[in-house]
Amino acid sequence: MMDVFIIGITGGVGGLLAQKLRSRGDAVRGLVRREDQHAELATRGMNARVGDLSSMTVEELAATFGSVDAIVFSAGSNGGSKEITKAIDGDGVAKAIEAARLAGVERFALVSVLPESWRERDLGEEVEYYFAVKKDADIALSRSELNWLVLRPSLLLDGPGAGAVSLGPAEFHGQIARDDVAGTLAELLHEPRIGRQILELNTGSTPIEEAVRANVR
Repeated sequence: MMDVFIIGITGGVGGLLAQKLRSRGDAVRGLVRREDQHAELATRGMNARVGDLSSMTVEELAATFGSVDAIVFSAGSNGGSKEITKAIDGDGVAKAIEAARLAGVERFALVSVLPESWRERDLGEEVEYYFAVKKDADIALSRSELNWLVLRPSLLLDGPGAGAVSLGPAEFHGQIARDDVAGTLAELLHEPRIGRQILELNTGSTPIEEAVRANVR
């Protein structure tokens, strides 16, 4: 059994990941911004802490983490305003990395984005800024001393997952169900031989468990 803390536990990927980890018997904690979210997660056996990532200090965040086995950062602005993107996708990741180090938590998984996403489109300034900040966060984590993992999924879709993916150091950009992203993350967290790797994720034909095992180095 693992004890996992999810930043973004009420989000699309984070919420699904929490459910999948709980179904495996793992303990799940997370950070939420409202008391009603805390109460709702408690009914599902999840221990949430109320706080605002953008205003918490590193020390406060480290105390919130406690002695968990792994931290997953799946929060994101999704290309919103520059201020929110910087606060969450940029400064938020940097703060979480330092807080993990302070708390003594080595395992840190970051949900990022494929750099090729939407390259065929004429993106606005805020979305271009989002991609730049996400890349900076990937670099910051990869240069840390943590046992890190960066997962870059292709375009996220709602709906049921297929249970099969294409996972590796470099993948084509397509689309994938959030359910399959969460399923892959849950499997990756339970594979201790995978660490200090950047993995890209797309829809595919390989069962998730098999796809994860194929990336053991």
